[in-house]
Amino acid sequence: MITSVLVANRGEIARRIFRTARALGLSTVAVYSTADARMPFVDEADAAVHLPGNAPGDTYLRAELIIDAARRAGADAVHPGYGFLSENAAFAQAVIDAGLTWIGPPVDAISSMGSKIEAKKLMAAAGVPVLAELTPAAVAASDLPVLVKASAGGGGRGMRVVSRLEDLAAEIDAASAEALSAFGDGTVFCERYLATGRHIEVQVMADRHGTIWAVGERECSIQRRHQKVVEEAPSPLVERIPSMRAELFDAARKAAAAIGYVGAGTVEFLADESGNFYFLEMNTRLQVEHPVTEETTGLDLVELQFAVAAGERLPVNPPPTVGHAIEVRLYAEDPLHDWQPQTGTLHRFTLEREVRVDSGVEDGSEVSPYYDAMLAKVIEFGPDRTAVARRLAGVLERATIHGVGTNRELLAWILRHPAFLAGDTDTAFFDKYGVGPGTDDAVVRVSALAAALADAAGRQAGVHGRKAGGPVRVPSGWRNLPSQPQRKSYRAGDAVHEVEYRLTRDGLVVDGNITLLDSGPERVVLEVDGVRRVFGVAAYGGLVCVDSSLGSVSLTPVERFVDPADQVAAGSLVAPMPGTVIRVGVAVGDVVKQGQPLLWLEAMKMEHTIAAPADGVVGELTVEAGQQVEVGAVLAVVGEDA
Repeated sequence: MITSVLVANRGEIARRIFRTARALGLSTVAVYSTADARMPFVDEADAAVHLPGNAPGDTYLRAELIIDAARRAGADAVHPGYGFLSENAAFAQAVIDAGLTWIGPPVDAISSMGSKIEAKKLMAAAGVPVLAELTPAAVAASDLPVLVKASAGGGGRGMRVVSRLEDLAAEIDAASAEALSAFGDGTVFCERYLATGRHIEVQVMADRHGTIWAVGERECSIQRRHQKVVEEAPSPLVERIPSMRAELFDAARKAAAAIGYVGAGTVEFLADESGNFYFLEMNTRLQVEHPVTEETTGLDLVELQFAVAAGERLPVNPPPTVGHAIEVRLYAEDPLHDWQPQTGTLHRFTLEREVRVDSGVEDGSEVSPYYDAMLAKVIEFGPDRTAVARRLAGVLERATIHGVGTNRELLAWILRHPAFLAGDTDTAFFDKYGVGPGTDDAVVRVSALAAALADAAGRQAGVHGRKAGGPVRVPSGWRNLPSQPQRKSYRAGDAVHEVEYRLTRDGLVVDGNITLLDSGPERVVLEVDGVRRVFGVAAYGGLVCVDSSLGSVSLTPVERFVDPADQVAAGSLVAPMPGTVIRVGVAVGDVVKQGQPLLWLEAMKMEHTIAAPADGVVGELTVEAGQQVEVGAVLAVVGEDA
């Protein structure tokens, strides 16, 4: 009998499991790192145990600390969530040896699927279609392109696409190093790369009594850096090919039976447009995208995990799939700048109407550089795929997200894209169509004008608010005769926008066909080219967020006088994010070419390359491998000479 469960995880998945545990009458225990001390999941647990430190290797990957926390807090079960130790057979065995209930599959099943190389051999023997494994040393030009993959792990870590034979050795070394850092195992292998494949997966649920469910399929083909961005159920490809679903379900059940699987798991396949599919891997845990299966079946997969762990039987058949569900992953990242992760304070996070949101954050949460960049999953369900996509796009466009840059605009763009609506969602989606147009300069300029007018209104209100019975209110910068314009500068991305305007007895004077209808510290109404627009303005110290029907724009006020301490030497390469320097590829005095990789940073489970901004000579290196750096820190200086 389970009475109290410790969730060996963090963020949105910890909150998701707590929600079901509370509904079942169970008490909940959280573990948390120092960086996570004020995150919502910690407060929502009935008890919480601190794991000193920030890095996963010091906290959420320390099995002995987690088991000790369960004992101290009186938990009698452990749920691993996903990621971290969720597919670690040694951790599962340690939980069982400690006399605790493991909310997961058998240890042997985890071990069987822990090595992708061995897993493919098992699946081939069970009659599941697989792509032939290629030994790295035996790859020939005729095999290209190939995909180098880490044997022990997932989430896009330790993966490289290689199209030229001369690049293979270097990419294998890089993939192996990344896999060793992420999973503690640098083993890699190669397989044929399908550039335009479809990523299809089947949710399985099995009990201890021999019942194995195939609970519908999901399509997760739209990915960046081999990590999923949009997931949906059912799959548009499977819907189009009548025989494919039955074949997928049969293969998934064979895979689960071959390893004596118990609990919730996912069998992942790579498919082509004709419906041929090949085993990729089996995730022996709950998937990030499990909500779309729940929405289309009415099941609570976490509740079923608890039931199966307690020895209960599943019904003979799963419920049928009804309707369509789409999930998007809201990441703190910048798609237009190589998916750079974003950190800082999330000042506001609200959606205009009720949809399912599995979130790890709320207003005021700190987004740290130590963990995955995902803030939330936003899920919409309905009877019709096109209608669901359009509604979900509208929810994202009208969301209020202040303080941290996100991929929100990209997600809405995907959901409205004609190719997506037509079901053309293979893994090359971003290669084919790009990552969206970005925010139009005209929108940024008018948003900056609204920010400047709101700032002026706020200053005026502040002055007169302190002087009871003060003078008649006049606009900031008002003159009896024509004079110099008011000026204020804002930075948006890499560009600086200077706002110039005058407020006269005849109204606003500014370049363009713009009329000021009303202004206040938080709301400005402008008529732009004859169309009335309302701009919401929120200021947070050095950040101004402007929301309107034209889109959301984040602006950084540019100070008129720059502190010399904030200036850096010409040719300086600065850290675009907080992170860890994992490799340094040059030395002082090396001659480098524009675009040549110089250093590699790891942040939020992603590797980022810092390249030379121009031809030159490395005049200074200020960091070394293993060093933690903050955003804006100077990493190196490249000049015309040393």
